[in-house]
Amino acid sequence: MLSLRYLLPLLAAAGSAWAQIGCSERTNNIQNEGDAQALSGCRTVSGDIVIAEGAAGTIRFPGIERIEGSLICRDATNLNSIEAPRLSIIDRSFTLTGLTVLATLNFPSLQSVGSIEWTALPALQELSFTRQVTRANEVVISNTNLKSLNGINLEQVSVFDVNNNPYLTRIDVQLGNISQALTLQANSKDLEASFPNLIWAFNMTFRNCSEVNLPSLASVNGSLGFYGNFFESFAAPNLTRTGDRGAIAFVSNEELTNISMPMLTSIGGTYQIANNTKLRSIDGFPKLSQVGGAIDFSGNFTNVTLSSIRDVRGAFNLQTSSQFDCSPYQQLKNSGVVKGRYTCSGSTSRPGSVTSGSGGSQTSSGASPSQSAAARHIPVHVGAVLAVCAALSGWLFLAL
Repeated sequence: MLSLRYLLPLLAAAGSAWAQIGCSERTNNIQNEGDAQALSGCRTVSGDIVIAEGAAGTIRFPGIERIEGSLICRDATNLNSIEAPRLSIIDRSFTLTGLTVLATLNFPSLQSVGSIEWTALPALQELSFTRQVTRANEVVISNTNLKSLNGINLEQVSVFDVNNNPYLTRIDVQLGNISQALTLQANSKDLEASFPNLIWAFNMTFRNCSEVNLPSLASVNGSLGFYGNFFESFAAPNLTRTGDRGAIAFVSNEELTNISMPMLTSIGGTYQIANNTKLRSIDGFPKLSQVGGAIDFSGNFTNVTLSSIRDVRGAFNLQTSSQFDCSPYQQLKNSGVVKGRYTCSGSTSRPGSVTSGSGGSQTSSGASPSQSAAARHIPVHVGAVLAVCAALSGWLFLAL
C-alpha cells in the first residue's frame, strides 16, 4: 500500500496533468463556478471558453492570463458577473449576447481583444477595465445600459459600431485610424462623441449625437455622414479630402446652424446638405474646388458661398424655401464648371433633394457604411453555396 509520502505527489501530478488537459482543449464548456475554477492552473488557454446558458451567479477565472481562442457567453439569463482579474489578451472574439441580468464585467488587466461583440446586455451600466483595452479589430456594442465606454480606448480599429445604448452619453476614444467603418446611432440623444487623435477613416456615420469632435481628422477615404443629430455646430478644421467616391452629407440635423471645414479642397462623391431647418448660411468651405459627384443642397438657407469651386462632375441642385439669387450658380453651369443637370430655385414651397436615400447614410454605391462592411462577407457565403452546388452536381452525375 502506498504511503502518503508517495501518494500526495502522485495526486498533485495527476491534478496538474488534468489542468493541462483543460488548458489545451479546443473548447472549454463552463457550466458553473467549479468548471471555471478547474482552469485556475492555466495561464494560457489555447482554445475557446464557452459559458453555458445555465450558468448563474458569478463565473470567475482567477489564473488565466491569455485566451488564444474566444470567450463566449450567450443567453445565460441568470448570470450576474464575469470576472478574470489576470486576463490580458483574448486573441479572438469576446462575445456576450442575451445576458439579461449581467451587471459586472471585471477585467482589470484586459488590454487586447480580437473583437468585441456585445449585444442585449440591459443590466450592464459600466466596465471594470482598469488597464483599458487599447487593441481590437472590431467593436460592436448594442442594446446595453452603458453610460460611457470608459475602459475601451483603442488606438486603431476596422469596425466601431455602437448603437441602441439609450444611456450612453460619452464616448472618448484615442483612435488614430478606422479602416472600415465607424457608426454611432440610436444611443442617448445627449451623447458626446470625441475622437481627438483620429486622422484617417474610411466610412463614418453619426446619428442622434449631441456633439461630435474630430479635431485632427485629415482624410476620409469613404463617406462622412451626419443624420438626425442635435449639435448646433460642427467643425473639421483639418479635413482636406474624401476618397474617389466618398460623400459628405448633413441631413435632418434640426439644431445645426454652422458647418466649418476650412481646409477641405475635394469631395470624391456627393456633397449633400438637406433639411437642416436652422441652417441659414452655407459658407464654411472656402477652399472647396472639386466635387466628383453632385452638389445637392435643399432647405431654407439664405446664403450659399462656394468661392473656390472649379469642377462639379455631377448634378447641381440648390433648392430653398427662402428668397435666393441663383445667377452666380447659373454662371457655373454656363462656364462648364457644372457637368451634370442644373437646378436652382428660391422661394420653393417644398425644397427637394436629388440624392437617392437622402434620409439615411449613403456611401457611393448607395449602401450604408455598415451595410457595405457586411457586404464584404458575402463572397465567403457565396463560395460555400457554390461548393455545395458543385458537390450536388457531381452526386447527380454519378447517380445518372
